[in-house]
Amino acid sequence: MTRLILATRNAGKITELHAILADAGLDLDLVGADAYPEIPDVKETGVTFAENALLKAHAMAKATGLPAVADDSGLAVDVLGGAPGIFSARWSGTHGDDKANLDLLLAQLADIADPHRTAHFACAAALALPDGTERVVEGRLQGTLRHTPAGTNGFGYDPILQPDGHTVTCAELTPAEKNAISHRGKAFRELAPVVRELLG
Repeated sequence: MTRLILATRNAGKITELHAILADAGLDLDLVGADAYPEIPDVKETGVTFAENALLKAHAMAKATGLPAVADDSGLAVDVLGGAPGIFSARWSGTHGDDKANLDLLLAQLADIADPHRTAHFACAAALALPDGTERVVEGRLQGTLRHTPAGTNGFGYDPILQPDGHTVTCAELTPAEKNAISHRGKAFRELAPVVRELLG
């Protein structure tokens, strides 16, 4: 059985990708970065989601000699010219402080009227092989930003993005409902046929 590494320590992402690959009829030995604790995390020095995803996938493929998948994602706000974008996780200056990031973004958008609060979550998913072969696909979830957070599911900016066609935020959806429409779910589903093509 072919082993495929997902360059993340996030168990939720591994479960999600495993389910998507299984739905596509792909029987792979999928493991996360925790299976290789000696390999350090890669610095995300790219200026796009795709560049960062490729950096992580190539680093893992090179270090292990195995095919690797990685993703990078964030929130792009139209009125901010696509920001916070690749800086989504550290928008407030501290990496991973969801509340501070959310509070800062809401403060920056305080005077922006509803029609101009459009935004989308974006995800780039990359597959890299040890021989240097690479493929990148992208997924998006369009929506509008609320003025106040709502919901306790999810993480990051989920409590303020209301997906188009819904009356609740991403944080008010069940995990299954969110996965069905999410940017990451879309990107991983786009990646499944690429995995089939390159890994068989």
